[in-house]
Amino acid sequence: MAKQKHPEYQYLDLLKEILKSGVENIDEGTGARTLSVFGRQIRFDLSEGFPLLTTKKVYWKGVLQELYWFISGQTNIKYLVDQNVHIWDDYPYKIYKEKVAKGEVSEMTKEEFVQKIAEDEVFADKYGHLYHVYGDFWRHWPTRTSGKTIDQLRWLINEIKADPYARNAVVNVWNPEYMYNMAPNPDEAVRFPLCHILYQVSVKGGKLNLQLYQRTADMFLGVPFNIASYALLTILLAQILGYKPGEFIHTFGDAHIYDNHFDQVREQIKRKPKLFPTITIDPSVKDIDDFKPEFVTLENYDSHPPLKGELSVVGGFIAGKKVRPPLSA
Repeated sequence: MAKQKHPEYQYLDLLKEILKSGVENIDEGTGARTLSVFGRQIRFDLSEGFPLLTTKKVYWKGVLQELYWFISGQTNIKYLVDQNVHIWDDYPYKIYKEKVAKGEVSEMTKEEFVQKIAEDEVFADKYGHLYHVYGDFWRHWPTRTSGKTIDQLRWLINEIKADPYARNAVVNVWNPEYMYNMAPNPDEAVRFPLCHILYQVSVKGGKLNLQLYQRTADMFLGVPFNIASYALLTILLAQILGYKPGEFIHTFGDAHIYDNHFDQVREQIKRKPKLFPTITIDPSVKDIDDFKPEFVTLENYDSHPPLKGELSVVGGFIAGKKVRPPLSA
């Protein structure tokens, strides 16, 4: 009987495909350049281990704290800053710098800005919010009825409880009323990219499965993080709803590698995957609002060394195209 291929090769093979045959894309807001393919899918059977990728060390604390930030419906980065997790710092700082350019606030380095968020609650409340971020839409989807919001995540859980065969257990964050230049009120427009925009839960054969649609995917930096986050969400929802975890299915729109990550990706695809770790969630977690990071235990995570890469803060729109030399991997 042929030995089963390690599931991490799905990810590594997609990296190879992008380097070999990806098409050049340019972000008009920043000029960031990528090689890109469109419409791909990978899937992980969660009974075979927790898909925290092993060919580079994934920032587990960030995965765990960010997912809690989403689930608890928070919008202010202060919680993450207080946990010494800085994966969202760039976005409110980008907005703050725009105010600096207009002469509305005093100039600060990013380090000074983050330190101010940590130490000054008034400052954090004013400049640390990212309205309409994932957790906000998951737990507080805005409606036209004044003061009323929809808790999509709670609704999904109740829907599966009422009908295990439900086909409508969907959480969505793509709201055109607040999206980019579609927003009727520019002051309320989303100022950061919402990338993983929709997930659906389905129970099949006593197992709970979750499929994520990610419209745009930074394959080197972001996707290992996203895989772990939504796999953990799948396991959490399965426990709350009384099912075994099934599959996490990750569907991509634009899957890309930034040009300043090519060297790191070449190194990563040379590495051989190791056994996936395991995850346990304290059995006291029986409701979505019971969830806390300290109730999750990761065991036997053995990875290759970290591979660092610079985050590209994309998502803006600038009219007009600039002529640039062709991109090559």
